[in-house]
Amino acid sequence: MAGRRLGQVDAMRPIKQAGVISTHSILYFAPAAASVGSGAALLLLHVSREGFFFISACMLTYAYADLGRAGLRHFYWRRFLAVVIPYLCWTVIYFLYLLPTSHYASLTVALKHLAAMAYTGYYQLYFLLVIMQFYLVFPLVLMLLRRTKGHHGLVIAAAALAQVTIEILMNMQILPPLMRTYGQQDALSYLLYLIGGGVVAFHLKEVHAWVCGHARLIVALTVVAALAAESIYFLAEHGVTVLGSGDDPFQPSVIPFNVGAITCGYLAGVALVRPWRSRRTKAVVRSGSDNAYGIYLSQMLFITALAWLGWGRLSSRVPWPLLCLLTVAIVFACGITLTSVLARTPLAVPLTGRRQQPWSTLIPRHRAAEQIYPERASSQQALKDQDPTGQAATAGSPDFPDPEPATLAGVTSDQNGARQ
Repeated sequence: MAGRRLGQVDAMRPIKQAGVISTHSILYFAPAAASVGSGAALLLLHVSREGFFFISACMLTYAYADLGRAGLRHFYWRRFLAVVIPYLCWTVIYFLYLLPTSHYASLTVALKHLAAMAYTGYYQLYFLLVIMQFYLVFPLVLMLLRRTKGHHGLVIAAAALAQVTIEILMNMQILPPLMRTYGQQDALSYLLYLIGGGVVAFHLKEVHAWVCGHARLIVALTVVAALAAESIYFLAEHGVTVLGSGDDPFQPSVIPFNVGAITCGYLAGVALVRPWRSRRTKAVVRSGSDNAYGIYLSQMLFITALAWLGWGRLSSRVPWPLLCLLTVAIVFACGITLTSVLARTPLAVPLTGRRQQPWSTLIPRHRAAEQIYPERASSQQALKDQDPTGQAATAGSPDFPDPEPATLAGVTSDQNGARQ
């Protein structure tokens, strides 16, 4: 199944990261007086999280559809390099970064907080905790999808029913306390998107053809689903509660929109990699894809720094939606710059999940030959992408980590955006 890089999926990565950064920007810089409007935006922007898990599961299954018992050791070693090491490194980085403003009473308290950051995930890093859980059971998921081949529609139906049931029970406070407390770190909370990604990987050609052939219908239904979700949200704001609070990140009413928005993201990826796109557009998309994981990992450095600099005070002069859009642009630019530099140092793997790149590729002009002689560039890249075992790097390698990966606090919100 695997063997080539999926450009349209790569193009989805920076789009998804922009959504994640937007979520954080609203949580940090939208004023309290705009809580209703910002809550409505957060309700839909949370799809970036579900999109993260869908893409990660899809590309992992696409890359390792033929995984057997003999390949498990290599599989888990690649996952360790691509996810576990960056997760631990960035947890320590954020701990040290926030240390001057944390004012811990003692070293013991500080270390306890570091441990808490490690097992709960600092803001966006909990995404990686979820994907690690998926890695652990991936061989079993793969076995399920193989044995149910020809009946994947039933698998999706069961996953959708389980997703809706879990979210309803979570909103009704029926689930065990542990599941409610750590719902955002629990892979079961994203069952539909993880299983759905795997199923799509098994039928990628057919799904691609159907999605591209029904683009207008998909966009229209996604808009309808968004309006329905927002209607439930505003009803909740006026005291009419339907299956949980209006801006609950696990609001069941948002599931149809999430599915539609992820599909629209795929369509956007397809559009961005059309063969007739300009060289500059292709270069920007490739850069955004290559650096998406680093942007995800490092984004809170820049958002926190902006908060320290008093960026949020501009909301009294600048409309908060515009302020948040400016924040996204600044953080994205800073994230690309930092990741591009780190990827060319010996710390490339632990801090960006990528192999170290030559400094000569830092400036876009060095890629001009790739555009003029694509055949030569493809053969050279194929050699460059060989890992130490001789297997071509695909979606499951540290160069293209499965979760590049993905990534999210405010005075009145938790790190998922739910009102406290």
